[in-house]
Amino acid sequence: MKEIHTAIDIHASAEHVWNLLTDLERFSEWNPFIWRASGTIRSGERLIIEIRPPNSKAMTLRPTVLKAEPNRELRWLSQFFLPKLLDREHIFTIESQGARSVRFVQREIYTGLLVPLFWGRINNKIRRGFKAMNMVLKWQAENAAVASRSKRTSARLQLACG
Repeated sequence: MKEIHTAIDIHASAEHVWNLLTDLERFSEWNPFIWRASGTIRSGERLIIEIRPPNSKAMTLRPTVLKAEPNRELRWLSQFFLPKLLDREHIFTIESQGARSVRFVQREIYTGLLVPLFWGRINNKIRRGFKAMNMVLKWQAENAAVASRSKRTSARLQLACG
């Protein structure tokens, strides 16, 4: 078993980060790692995911959703041809750190006979892809949160000033 693990603090609500993470149709607009995604985020459902690790060709995965706990955790499992050859369990965790702050953790656990053969290539490229996605997710979440607060403040000021 091998694992890639990245984390980033985001100043936005868990609900907001979850909404960005599960709006698969919009990934192509902002996500530098998962370029396209489609399907239903529900346990047992199959997704179609196109990833493009830095300096690599695109790969299409067809994972099965293992867990979808709103505002907390999303997990899926993809397998290379047959089970136990090269299995990848992708885990997104949103850890609340208050009303408007979370730690976003992205992990991938690799198991199977081919892991030792491909680990050197997988580890660096996928880790860089995770970090790029984390940074852009942070930017998306924080800028949308700031814009939303500004709109609410502006509306309150308009009401107060009459």
